[in-house]
Amino acid sequence: MDAAQETPGMMAEETLDPSDWADVQALSHRIVDDAVGYLSDVRDRPVWREMPGEVREFFTAPLPRSPSPLAAVYGDVARNLMSYPMGNTHPRFWSWYMGSSNFTGALGDFLAAIQGSNLGGGNHAAGLMDSQVVDWCKQMLGFPASASGTLVSGGSMANIIGLTVARNVKADIDVREHGVAAIEKPLRFYGSDQLHACHRKAMEALGLGNRALCRIPTDAGLRIDLDALRAAIAEDRAAGLKPACIIGTAGTVNTGAIDDLRALAKLAHEENLWFHVDGCIGALIAIAPQNAHRVAGIEWADSVALDPHKWLHAPFEVGCALVRDGAAHRKTFAVTPEYLESTPRGLASGQWLHDYGLQTTRGFRALKVWMALKEHGVEKFGRLIDQNIAQAGYLTGLIEAEPRLELAALPTINIVCFRYQPGLAGEALKALNTEIMLRLQEQGIAALSDTTVHGEHWLRMAITNHRTRRGDIDLLVRETVRLGCEIAAEGLASSSGPAPS
Repeated sequence: MDAAQETPGMMAEETLDPSDWADVQALSHRIVDDAVGYLSDVRDRPVWREMPGEVREFFTAPLPRSPSPLAAVYGDVARNLMSYPMGNTHPRFWSWYMGSSNFTGALGDFLAAIQGSNLGGGNHAAGLMDSQVVDWCKQMLGFPASASGTLVSGGSMANIIGLTVARNVKADIDVREHGVAAIEKPLRFYGSDQLHACHRKAMEALGLGNRALCRIPTDAGLRIDLDALRAAIAEDRAAGLKPACIIGTAGTVNTGAIDDLRALAKLAHEENLWFHVDGCIGALIAIAPQNAHRVAGIEWADSVALDPHKWLHAPFEVGCALVRDGAAHRKTFAVTPEYLESTPRGLASGQWLHDYGLQTTRGFRALKVWMALKEHGVEKFGRLIDQNIAQAGYLTGLIEAEPRLELAALPTINIVCFRYQPGLAGEALKALNTEIMLRLQEQGIAALSDTTVHGEHWLRMAITNHRTRRGDIDLLVRETVRLGCEIAAEGLASSSGPAPS
């Protein structure tokens, strides 16, 4: 009997496709209409708001065992998820360094999910588009066509990719075969004391340990001190260690400071070190006509990490690692098991993109970047970067003109650190400004973060939003001063507890 024929007692075959595509089509049109309204009206909503207890309780419900109508499922999403976002699409979200997404990119994510391709490799159009977006990133940064790259989840993973290649190239042994324990001289990596924390994670994940990462002091502008770097390299060599890599930063998280990338590239060449640039904040300034000079020298790097989900405003998540030596890049990660061998023709005849990173299964991240670049052109994204940097300059002028506000330092790019200063110091000043930050968030006015600069506490504003306007910045300054006066009058300068009801 044909095995495909049903026999009595055989379980009926099922699918996840709907029984009525017309109903799904109607609901989908409604969802798209809601999505357009959600973004077009984003300015009219609070930047962020606390979830009430019933919403938090909703997310503790047990595993669903039986089906629910799709319209009801969407209703739950609309009420309990869409109403309480992080807020980074809002024009007054300036907390952490995040892009603000774009509708075309969201459509790209939807279409990528519909097409459903796995970007581990293979001969299909999505693989070619993935490679094309990497090529466009190379062009934006001035990398040669012979360089390679890979799309990853974000900046942390992009940095890990570049630093893994650096480790393997500079180890003088086959690390993949023998492991880091076989490295004769302990490797040393160098970056400023303003490095992102992902570099520590990278050192730990690479088996080198946190002590392999030498944090070099910074100058008054919080850029890596070149003399201190040279001295550290010389001292490590004299101590029997092996200097391997310099990590330059194109935009620190705290203040946006940019290391002298040209000088670092020259020093790395003289010392025979790998030169990696963490450009997750500012690498894409290379496409900004008024500010590209700030990252001059990034095109000389051996590897670069950048984030299209920041200043290309792609929906989360998509990062990119570029490596000048394509052969070294592939040699670091490529594995060819028998079930993934290439064929001369057919589906398996394409490039295996998983050979350039840690993931075998890779999502189709390229489409959302590709569609937005095609729609707007790279020149517009460059102008938007210039716009954000100019807005930081505008904010700086407002702070300097307001006697109750104080700047940590003149901004390098688009990150401004400041605080309300009524004549307090120490913990009292920190408590007051922390309370200002929390009330700005809780009242839905604006989202800022805070940080430490030169050992002191400051509010931090990172303007990476294409929706931000100067009027939003005027509002922030007015509200900061208003809240500062209000909190000082309440006598809360020494406490950062809950705001009074």
